[in-house]
Amino acid sequence: MKGDVQKKAPEAPDLLSEGAKAVWVRLAPEMVRKDRLEPIFEDLFGQFCEAANDVIELSSIIAMEGRTYTVKTRNGMQQKKTAAWQARLDALATLKALGGLFGLSPVDDKRLSNPGQGDLFDEMVKQLNGTD
Repeated sequence: MKGDVQKKAPEAPDLLSEGAKAVWVRLAPEMVRKDRLEPIFEDLFGQFCEAANDVIELSSIIAMEGRTYTVKTRNGMQQKKTAAWQARLDALATLKALGGLFGLSPVDDKRLSNPGQGDLFDEMVKQLNGTD
């Protein structure tokens, strides 16, 4: 029964941060199950895991320190975004871009799950041959 055999997810690369390794451990088995984590893609998936970890860590920093800070300028007091806020926006953009490559959004999952257009007459030929 080949369908019952499950592939084992590869170990997280040593160079990943501890947080990224945790993301890898959580998501890699599902990526392997969906045939989206071939060895050639592991480095790119590792970068996705790093971006996901960055979002998690930066969100914690923002929760503790806030999104903005106030500075006095020649025009009076102004609020500015923190570096963590901008870094999280950058990490989210990376996460979205790389996640799409692995089908990690509902739209991208459907796109990658679709085997293609198929043959226009494939179903008719199957019925005529009695193989449907």
